[in-house]
Amino acid sequence: MMAASLDTGTLLLILAAAVATYITRIGGYILITRMKSIPPRMEAALNAVPAAVLTTLVAPAFFNGAWDVKIAMLVALAVALRFPGLIMLAAGWAAVMICRHLLGL
Repeated sequence: MMAASLDTGTLLLILAAAVATYITRIGGYILITRMKSIPPRMEAALNAVPAAVLTTLVAPAFFNGAWDVKIAMLVALAVALRFPGLIMLAAGWAAVMICRHLLGL
């Protein structure tokens, strides 16, 4: 049985990332709670965050994935324009399963 070891550099990196994450989260909360109103530019920036996060999650999978993933994502996009999220997820899942069965991926 191998014992898992964690070197000092990795541990410090994990701790630094945790501290940076905590500071940015609490800093944003403190900054916004001290404002009487949110400036329009800041509100626009905050409104853009969900689209930016979604793009960073979806784009690599689309451009680096196989054809089954690309087809499933396009099917999910088309279904999402008309139906709610759960139906979109089911359609994407079904599309990838059908593609894998037919294409043998």
